[in-house]
Amino acid sequence: MKRKFRKSATDRSIYGICGGIAEYYNISSLGVRLIFLILPLNFIIYIILANIIPEQEQSLLK
Repeated sequence: MKRKFRKSATDRSIYGICGGIAEYYNISSLGVRLIFLILPLNFIIYIILANIIPEQEQSLLK
């Protein structure tokens, strides 16, 4: 089954971008957030990703 890159529904701080990246690559979301803090132009990249990446489907079964 092919994984899709989506915003996280469970690991959200603002839009779920860092949580979605962390789930896709199976790494810590804290590490992804720290990378976003040290990147130049991080705010612009984050806003672009927030508008491009689709939401994760909500499951009724948890």
